[in-house]
Amino acid sequence: MDQVEAVFREERGRLLAALARRFGDLDLAEEVTAEAIEAALLRWPIDGVPPNPGGWLMTTARRKAVDRLRRDQVYAAKLAILQVDADRAEAPRPGGEFPDDRLELFFTCAHPALAAEDRGALTLRCLAGLSTPEVARAFLVPAATMAKRIVRAKAKIRDARIPFRVPSKDELPERLPGVLQVIYSVFTEGYAASSGPYLQRLDLAEEAIRLARILHSLLPAEREVAGLLALMLLVHARRDARTGASGEVVLLEDQDRTRWDHDQIAEGRALVVQSLTGGPAGPYAVQAAIAAVHDEAPTFASTDWVQIVALYDVLSALDPSPVIALNRAAALAFRDGPEAALTLLDTLADEPRLRDYHPYALARADLLQRLDRRTEAVAAYERALTLAGSDPERIHIRARLADLSNA
Repeated sequence: MDQVEAVFREERGRLLAALARRFGDLDLAEEVTAEAIEAALLRWPIDGVPPNPGGWLMTTARRKAVDRLRRDQVYAAKLAILQVDADRAEAPRPGGEFPDDRLELFFTCAHPALAAEDRGALTLRCLAGLSTPEVARAFLVPAATMAKRIVRAKAKIRDARIPFRVPSKDELPERLPGVLQVIYSVFTEGYAASSGPYLQRLDLAEEAIRLARILHSLLPAEREVAGLLALMLLVHARRDARTGASGEVVLLEDQDRTRWDHDQIAEGRALVVQSLTGGPAGPYAVQAAIAAVHDEAPTFASTDWVQIVALYDVLSALDPSPVIALNRAAALAFRDGPEAALTLLDTLADEPRLRDYHPYALARADLLQRLDRRTEAVAAYERALTLAGSDPERIHIRARLADLSNA
């Protein structure tokens, strides 16, 4: 069953993207993708996983889509067009330099007719395969709000007849920021899962890196593409040291740096140089530079916090988001002490996007604990515990609470 689940994780995005492009209907593509996976769950345990599982799923899904179109009079005209143009649909794609259906549709769903928040939500849910709660976490909004956004985006595509097609090269720069945001959101969910038994979802993180590599090969002159790829490589390089033998959280200051992927760090550092050369730096390039400073330090104690805070100052001017402000406060605690950082965090207390964001409550609890304000620290840890999504995060917070009780 683990093998079957791995196939589904690997193939779902490709299947949905190819079907959406083939039939021009995202809802239909989602439905028949789910039906094909359901059929596989029934057949594969009996017959075994086929030699080409992706091909099996695609053939099954296409048959189900055609059957549904034949039964549904609403789609009758569309089916006739599909049958007439079948050869054209299977021909090489316009702008065929896109080697991956999912990446192609990342750009398609970044259509300017959709609201910016709807573009990202739709792409993450449908093409990156994240659940609605996972997408909601990426945007720091309630799951119900996110569900409405996704429905709205699908309706807009349907009602405005937005085509599933490869954008022209002239359209790529306008859509690139949205695509980068989507890829990074996939990576973020892989870096720290919003729910489940594991801290990390390495399949998602590695998929985001793979797509960023493709994008970098297609657009080598785009420095923010290099910056994003560098950022993800430099952060993902620490993956093996971020959890212990039982899957428990290992904080950056406690990680065994010999377990970091130093080849990946070297690749990321080279990309940082590329992303910072030739003009003003973008937000991903600056975040990559921050990650590089962390990775270059031989020990946590030798980390150059002065440089990190200075880079956060630059990043805050480029992207004055509450999450950036939170991360800057965490760095400030090591440069100027916990009191200065707590003062900054308290200025963010009324920020709506941080109200239910467990890293904010956890960072505040840690600072209060360092300042020996135990009663307040306990309250902050308890708040973080109610908001944490994954099991390892909750176990970590309970351990911090136990430390306070035993002190």
